[in-house]
Amino acid sequence: MSLGGHLVELRRRFVIGALALVVAMVVAFFLTDWIIWAMTEPIRIVAVQRGEDPDAIVRLMYSTITGPFDMRLRIAFVVGIILSAPVWLWQIWAFLMPGLTRKEIKYTIGFVAAAVPLFFAGCFTGWWVMPHIVEIMATFSAEGTANLYEAKYYYDFVFKLVIVVGISFVLPVFLVALNLAGVMSGRAILKGWRVAILVTVVFSGLATPAADIVSMLLLAGILTLLFFAAAGLSMLFDRRKAKRTAAELGNAP
Repeated sequence: MSLGGHLVELRRRFVIGALALVVAMVVAFFLTDWIIWAMTEPIRIVAVQRGEDPDAIVRLMYSTITGPFDMRLRIAFVVGIILSAPVWLWQIWAFLMPGLTRKEIKYTIGFVAAAVPLFFAGCFTGWWVMPHIVEIMATFSAEGTANLYEAKYYYDFVFKLVIVVGISFVLPVFLVALNLAGVMSGRAILKGWRVAILVTVVFSGLATPAADIVSMLLLAGILTLLFFAAAGLSMLFDRRKAKRTAAELGNAP
């Protein structure tokens, strides 16, 4: 295919992915009431714990006239990306697949099959940790004060936490990918376990408040387990690769 043909194909794939995103955003826009209700559940729990009326004392606060619409639009965009992911991911795959070898296709399918569930598992973990963070931070409010959460900041806090934890769960898959590409051996990955544990503990401490030790240890434990799983899988691949190389050398004339 000529360069012009590639550009036409890229444009077609991009248009299809963009249309899927727009449709998903429209659908997601009608779900924003439920999403905002779920996001603000920790705020209502805090109000009940403090003996206050959740609807009158503890609530989200918009500092601009367009704030409510802006928040719904941003939520619709993020949820729309997630809902339309099967379509635009397929468009990217369909554009790249003709230029890949059979071995590269097999590795890519395995990478996606492992990364997608891990990403959603990480997002779920971030969503599970989020209410505990809100509740613990609210305990530091002085008696007689009210917790008024600025809507934009609250939205950024929730979604950034969910996305960052989701991405952190995918990082072990990248280690396996580097091993399959021959960049790092399984033993080299395993030798860095001390640094990996230090990084996971620091990341977990930054992602969760210092007062929430349980959430920090849980997140650090999951990430550490994923690291050792990636190292073990990489060592298994190295062993298979070594056996295959030895067999080929043994059969060589």
